[in-house]
Amino acid sequence: MVQMLPSRQQILDWIADNPDATAKRDIAKAFNIKGSARIELKRLLRELEAEGLLERRRRSYRDHERLPPVSVVEILPPDANGDLFARPLEWQGTAPAPRILFLPGSTEPAVGAGERVLVRLADVTAEDHQYEARLMRRIGTAPHRIVGIFRKETEGGRILPIDKGADKTWRVRGDATQDAQDGELVEAEQIGSRNRLGLPQARITQRLGDPSAPRAVSLIAIHQHGIPDDFPDAVMAEADAQKPAPMDDHEDLRDLPLVTIDPEDARDHDDAVAAMFDDDPANPGGVVVWVAIADVAHYVRPQSALDREARLRGNSTYFPDRVVPMLPDILSGDLCSLHQGVDRPVIAVRMRLDAQGNKIGHRFCRGMMRSHASLSYEQAQAAADEQPDDQTEALLDNVIRPLFAGYGLLKAARARRQPLDLDLPERRIELTPEGKVKSVAFRERYDAHRLIEEFMVLANVAAAEELSRRQRPLLFRVHEEPSPEKLDALREVAQASGFSLAKGQVLQTSQLNRLLAQAQGTDFDELINISTLRSMTQAYYNAENLGHFGLALKNYAHFTSPIRRYSDLIVHRALISAHGWGQDGLSAQDIETLSDTAQQISDTERRSMAAERDTNDRYLAAYLSERVGTEFPGRINGVQRFGAFVRLDETGADGLLPIREIGREYFHYDPYNQTLIGADSGLRIGIGQRVTVRLAEAVPTTGGLTLELVEVEGAPLPAPRGPGGKAARRGFIRGKLRSDAAERKRSRLRRK
Repeated sequence: MVQMLPSRQQILDWIADNPDATAKRDIAKAFNIKGSARIELKRLLRELEAEGLLERRRRSYRDHERLPPVSVVEILPPDANGDLFARPLEWQGTAPAPRILFLPGSTEPAVGAGERVLVRLADVTAEDHQYEARLMRRIGTAPHRIVGIFRKETEGGRILPIDKGADKTWRVRGDATQDAQDGELVEAEQIGSRNRLGLPQARITQRLGDPSAPRAVSLIAIHQHGIPDDFPDAVMAEADAQKPAPMDDHEDLRDLPLVTIDPEDARDHDDAVAAMFDDDPANPGGVVVWVAIADVAHYVRPQSALDREARLRGNSTYFPDRVVPMLPDILSGDLCSLHQGVDRPVIAVRMRLDAQGNKIGHRFCRGMMRSHASLSYEQAQAAADEQPDDQTEALLDNVIRPLFAGYGLLKAARARRQPLDLDLPERRIELTPEGKVKSVAFRERYDAHRLIEEFMVLANVAAAEELSRRQRPLLFRVHEEPSPEKLDALREVAQASGFSLAKGQVLQTSQLNRLLAQAQGTDFDELINISTLRSMTQAYYNAENLGHFGLALKNYAHFTSPIRRYSDLIVHRALISAHGWGQDGLSAQDIETLSDTAQQISDTERRSMAAERDTNDRYLAAYLSERVGTEFPGRINGVQRFGAFVRLDETGADGLLPIREIGREYFHYDPYNQTLIGADSGLRIGIGQRVTVRLAEAVPTTGGLTLELVEVEGAPLPAPRGPGGKAARRGFIRGKLRSDAAERKRSRLRRK
């Protein structure tokens, strides 16, 4: 008797109705298939698999257009309503991947965005999702992600990472290319484990287009660092629904001579300043300073879609060609921006200074202001130097001169306080309309810049003091003093440059300022400033007040930029709650998650800094790529076993001088003195030396610059005394003995 097999459609329908029983034996049992007929069933299942109608999962089969009942998913960031959705990691269907709502259990540990979990899925017919998932087991965080250039091959292809430090290409199978084209910029993620043998495997998750296209540089950094650059629909809808704030019970500050002073190309204006001579007879020579900050809290309410997205982003990220804002443009560029002649809600602080520049009192208010002028730093400085233009001519007596008088008092107080006085020029990359680098220069700093900086520092101090006095929770800006190891490294650089930094004392910023003063005006000025900056710890946010070492302040919180920093929005809400100004103050959930928020926004700040730095490096490499072979003067600002780093004078770009380009001999690396010493020639390469280098390679996609050494301290390279045989070995042995002896000495000192 010949046994009848089910049709192809019958098999597919049965698998769809029985997702928990999809092994071959389950299918055979369901259709009563026995004996040799199992061979025909196996052939039929393989045909369905080959045609893409079924996917084999070990010993079972499933419908290609459905998810299995047990799957691995990646948790996505919370949406506007705080719900957690997940994306399936093994979706092979032709339709877009289905949406999965993750339902955490009340007793289960919390899962975060990017985490991978094994879940049990259930079909649902909801409007915005097709499956609901419940946790079975946590697997780990999301896999390693890369951004690179795809190179197509016969079967699949390879990805060449754009990271400077990446030395391995990634293999992409033919079914994981997303139809990417050769030379296209792609984003991919690791699949499988990374073995020591063979190339690591990846699947392409997103095609980003032509890497040489205008403005692709910042796009690379955005994807490489995972910076959210699209606002969800719910966030945009909430922003579009906002209306200008009414006067209501705001304090009327519209007659105050408040003005904004910003860079000429500023994209938003979130702070305004005013000053006037104090008419109180008890404060002769004193000045009253006003700082008014955009009232973002009026529009961004706790736990709203806007609030969740702002917290997720943490801050705005600035690139030469674009801004990835913390808030949608209708808020950051309009309703919250203090435009000239327009009524805007603010949280303002009035501060009184005595004749010595000490703050002798302050008062906060929630008010409505109207900017009397939007000035650039250049305009304000020219007016202060008695060269006003048509706009600033009328502002000299009641705006410009009182502002600079207030700055004069604060400058004197700063000199007594002795905060860290770093002088690091800010690099400005100017682009053409097509997105190519037009020029690279250093921004000129005026007293007008320092005026705004001092006014903002004073307002931040007042906010921290006010909330601390009222014993209200807030986020402090914390900067701890440098570690002993970093101070030792700074001391070595100072000694190598001919300067000194006292040892064995309780470190104060005044000691570092004395070192900076020694270097000022010398060839080592920039090197000592950069080395001092590198010795500092990274500032961060904390719910606990640990002081600010760099500013030499006990109480400090960020209050003055709520458009671009979430920390400032938290401080605004704390002030609203403390003064009883409304129902949009610090919520119970804000307070409960304050420590988590501090960690979150500290991380996003570092992410933005890294993305901005990488973008500038790539723009500089693109700018210099047309000058390969040109010689540049520079200074060595870092030494490692594999070579030295050189900062070029003209652009401030950093390039690598590989050890192979220094000389044809063995070089001994002395980590204690930060030097490379030629075994035959005795050539010494150390931090702070003036060098002339030739640009050998500039790679815009990675931002890497490779240099060749031409001169050291104005002298050509010495020729090695021999081929590097015995002399090199003797040099190595002598250097090794010296290094070992130095290490033994340091060990004895540490033990003591």
